[in-house]
Amino acid sequence: MMCTAKKCGVRFQPPAIILIYENEIKGKSRQRIMPVRNFSKFSDCTRAAEQLKNNPRHKSYLEQVSLKQLKKLFTFLRGHLWGQSLAETMEQIQRETTIDPEEDLNKLDDKELAKRKSIMDELFEKNQKKKDDPNFVYDIVVEFPQDEQLQSCGWDTESADEF
Repeated sequence: MMCTAKKCGVRFQPPAIILIYENEIKGKSRQRIMPVRNFSKFSDCTRAAEQLKNNPRHKSYLEQVSLKQLKKLFTFLRGHLWGQSLAETMEQIQRETTIDPEEDLNKLDDKELAKRKSIMDELFEKNQKKKDDPNFVYDIVVEFPQDEQLQSCGWDTESADEF
């Protein structure tokens, strides 16, 4: 079935993922309600999103919906089950999907480090200038202002004496 996803949302009671799509053959907008079963406040949102996306009954409808968006909807559902407000859940998602530049990544475990790296990779891909972009300029030369005198580092001077 050929369909184009228009909107995707979550219903809290009873828990369900709702997809509004357009049937390309008939050109009609339709709504598909996909019930969420066996999901508790302790469930893994990533795993639940993968299971829903790979479910044979919903697979053709969810082709255009990203796994990231489904995971976010399941996070809203889990936050509701924990008794959080939408604002609190949105703040939690914002904290999980952004990187604090002051955070020491050397102190993280492997799982958290992999999560941070994937966030950085996404941000890099999003901001990367490609040859096909309209604002792409090859070999940009930028001169930075020298308002203050440059400070030398201790390791700089020691290595110069050795040579």
